[in-house]
Amino acid sequence: MSIWVCGEVLIDLIPGADGVRVPHVGGGPANTAKALARLGHDVQFIDGISSDQYGQMSRKELLDDEVKLDLALKSDKPTCTAEVTLAADGSGSYVFHIDGTATFDFSLDWLPDPSRYKPQVLHIGTLVTVIEPGADVLYDWAIRVAEFAPIVYDPNIRPSVMGDRDRYQASVEKWVAISSVIKVSDDDVEWLYPGESVESVAQRWIKDGAALVVITRGINGLLGVSAGGSVEVPGVKIEVADTVGAGDTVGAIIVEAMIEKGILNLTDEVLKVTLHRAAVAAGITCSRKGAQPPYKHELKGV
Repeated sequence: MSIWVCGEVLIDLIPGADGVRVPHVGGGPANTAKALARLGHDVQFIDGISSDQYGQMSRKELLDDEVKLDLALKSDKPTCTAEVTLAADGSGSYVFHIDGTATFDFSLDWLPDPSRYKPQVLHIGTLVTVIEPGADVLYDWAIRVAEFAPIVYDPNIRPSVMGDRDRYQASVEKWVAISSVIKVSDDDVEWLYPGESVESVAQRWIKDGAALVVITRGINGLLGVSAGGSVEVPGVKIEVADTVGAGDTVGAIIVEAMIEKGILNLTDEVLKVTLHRAAVAAGITCSRKGAQPPYKHELKGV
């Protein structure tokens, strides 16, 4: 049995020291798949991957980290790119080139049959859950997957792609309703639900059926909310290169804990230990340029 991670692998065009944009393999779900593979897990990544230069670069990087691509689509359509602008604190904003790309070419004709493969977990999110027509296809497919495996959903909000807050809310709530775990940033919640506290939103999702909501808060650490209450851990102090992939690394640690400890056991002290491990892992990712999550040995003893 393997972990399924579904979503985009794309190319982040990140400014170098001379201001010239340098291509880095990115995309939130791809970052999560890499993080899980580096932790030693069996991961199948599910997306359309182009035969173009960027697609070949993406494929090589994923395979080099031992992410499996048996269930991915091979496509002659181009790879999606994201022009990244970095703020003084290392956070990034993105302008995406999406239309007609392999990255968002989802169809039930090629998506894997969960009854055949029986995955352990499906991690899904970021842009593939809002970009149509693929998002509707993925939603129908995910409902079938949910019969066999819990869903971990990371909305990873991108207002530059869909600035209509009401539409975005509707999409997020639809996915939340079929998910066991939601990993979200405080910035995501504040944009989606202005005027509401992040904890009240998390508690509402728990009341509606989610087992766990994990909220990333940058330097302020992590907040986990379950039916058993709330757990907080502080951030880890490091020298930030950039924050690309930090939240995706947290998602990987949460998936790992679900498999190793059981989703219903992620409360109280077990959840606190998990969130601390996630904070340390995210800190390591932030200390490196681009999305380069830690390897298993780097988290030994954490």
